[in-house]
Amino acid sequence: MRMCRDPQLLLAVAAGPVAWLALAWWLTLQPGAAAWPLLWGVVLMPVLEELVFRGLLQGWLLERRWGRRRVGPVSIANLVTAGAFGAAHLLRRSVAWSMLVIGPGLVFGHFRERYHGIAVPIVLHAWYNAGFIVLYAGGVPS
Repeated sequence: MRMCRDPQLLLAVAAGPVAWLALAWWLTLQPGAAAWPLLWGVVLMPVLEELVFRGLLQGWLLERRWGRRRVGPVSIANLVTAGAFGAAHLLRRSVAWSMLVIGPGLVFGHFRERYHGIAVPIVLHAWYNAGFIVLYAGGVPS
């Protein structure tokens, strides 16, 4: 399977735990996750956000607006989408948090373009959220 041999995808998967450690160091979170936040953060939000941001917005920007034009290694469509992704987090999170999600947004956008779809970004998004919730927001509910 091509995805299993993709060094960029393997690096993105490995970056999850590194990001969790960095966030745990930077943020001070209180334990206490319940089943709903876990379901919401690991299943529902990754699917909904990837449909909206990487599926609709980035897809539209790639097809109708900027094509594959790039700024260095990143497409303009990916930059704009990651910025919108960060801005959307301002509705419920701090400015610092919203800025932090731009990095993963760029990773998700890269794999949306690399694999021409949103399945891989959904799985990566769920993986990043799961690790963060399980390790730093109270763990898996018992």
